[in-house]
Amino acid sequence: MDNFGLGLREFWQRFRAPPDALMLELGAGGELLVAKLRAGLSLALLLLPLAHIATGEYGPSQGIAGMFGVILAVVASQVILLLAHQPRRFPWLPWATTSYDVSLTTLVLVLLALDSPAASLNSMVAWAFYLVAICMTALRNDGRLTLYTGLLAMLQYGVLAAVVFLLADSPEQLVSVDAGTVRASGVLQRLLLVGIVTAITAAVVYRMQRLVELSGTDGLTGLPNRTLLVHHFPARLDAARERGGSLSLSLINLDYFRRINDEVGPSTGDRALRHAVDVLREGLEPDDLLVRLGGEEFVLLLALPPGRAWERLEQLRRELATRPFVPGPDEDPIRLTFSAGMACWPNDGADLSQLMRRADLRLSQAKLEGRNRVVLR
Repeated sequence: MDNFGLGLREFWQRFRAPPDALMLELGAGGELLVAKLRAGLSLALLLLPLAHIATGEYGPSQGIAGMFGVILAVVASQVILLLAHQPRRFPWLPWATTSYDVSLTTLVLVLLALDSPAASLNSMVAWAFYLVAICMTALRNDGRLTLYTGLLAMLQYGVLAAVVFLLADSPEQLVSVDAGTVRASGVLQRLLLVGIVTAITAAVVYRMQRLVELSGTDGLTGLPNRTLLVHHFPARLDAARERGGSLSLSLINLDYFRRINDEVGPSTGDRALRHAVDVLREGLEPDDLLVRLGGEEFVLLLALPPGRAWERLEQLRRELATRPFVPGPDEDPIRLTFSAGMACWPNDGADLSQLMRRADLRLSQAKLEGRNRVVLR
């Protein structure tokens, strides 16, 4: 029971927290895919009201309502598609588009209610787009958006149903030859179904977040890995441009760590590596990003100008040198140090690869000069 409670608490905390940069990057691609799907579906849906009018399956009023809704959807979908091609410029777009999807469905149901209250609450074709809107949030990789969409759909459909029941002068108004009889139990069942689909979609998003998190995390140290660095860097660079600041990248290498591994064994070497990471983490600020590239090599991103970034890294170097790793109670401590090369945007490069190359050259210089030092120039 305790494990179940902890699982629910972790699930809820994860959904309340905004997704990281990698999830947002994937979600931006998902938003563009949803925009393309929305545009294609909107064009295809033009056939539905035309077919209903032609076959006489629905009355003229219902056909016109459907046609109005579809035309509105086509126009809006094309506008949204244009905006989705610039995801970084419009971070609010997923929230606006999912609100639009749900509200457009409600608008079509309202138009149906003007002709037949029963058709508005019992229409499977129009109502099913609540479920489509909820399922499409899985492509945005943001659990908060999924929960918001499900709650919005339940709220709007619930309010519509309440208004229809309140305005019905007689039970006969809730009966339709084509749509059947509207019952409160049927409305509750649909609301329950919306809640179930929301929960399932949220669980899918949660699972995707976990898989992406694991793929972007180093298993030994828990640090982000190279994959996450590649996805984080563009957002960090954009932020530096917007504030007119600097971005410093440091390539860090633990000195002679392979020799330590050979002397004490891989298991103790792993513990020594985690010790070094713990010391480095203690000296970082919340906005700093420490990444493990592999082996004993790390990258540190600091939103600082060159001088201040060098001072921060020097402080970390001195701290690590004064805190040796102790393998066990009766074992000699192992002194750990690192060498580092620094590169700064915009002076040393315009992208991640250029900064990495410049930092690697300076790291090589630090090693040639005797190691246990930070080289900026």
